[in-house]
Amino acid sequence: MSTDPAIETFLKFSQSKLLEQYWPRLRKAVETLSDDQIWWRPNEASNSIGNLILHLNGNVWQWLVASFNRLEDQRDRPAEFNATGDLTAADLLARLGATMEEAAKVLAKLTREDLLATWNIQGYTVTGLAAVYQVVEHFGLHYGQIVYITKMQEGRDLGFYKDLGKTGRAVGGSV
Repeated sequence: MSTDPAIETFLKFSQSKLLEQYWPRLRKAVETLSDDQIWWRPNEASNSIGNLILHLNGNVWQWLVASFNRLEDQRDRPAEFNATGDLTAADLLARLGATMEEAAKVLAKLTREDLLATWNIQGYTVTGLAAVYQVVEHFGLHYGQIVYITKMQEGRDLGFYKDLGKTGRAVGGSV
């Protein structure tokens, strides 16, 4: 890892959001759902939780794992949205979990040079910094959709912010 404090801070925060907040919460939201709930769509213009998990898996693999490891990009993005129920919730979580483990390895080894270098990912020319930021932001967006769909189906609070208590402020103050 870099000795540049700004780079170290960026990578540590990215790892924290992606691997210590979004991913565990996504798992918690999904692991108790039935396969019917995983593949339920509110309408044809919307995605199921299953589609969103496949999509997150493809995105994290393509933008972090394949790009920074210089692997061939074999992502089939349309298939992520066309899937209709061939995988169980456990299968989907296992697949994304394996990808998240690989992403953690990538984030742990990135250097200043990697983040400032230019990469061609999904037809876009981006810096490594932009690639990491894209993955974290993209994961947060779809994780939020998954949580919303879960709450809509289950009608229950998932307890992610119970530490805020009645004041609405975190004890310790860090994100």
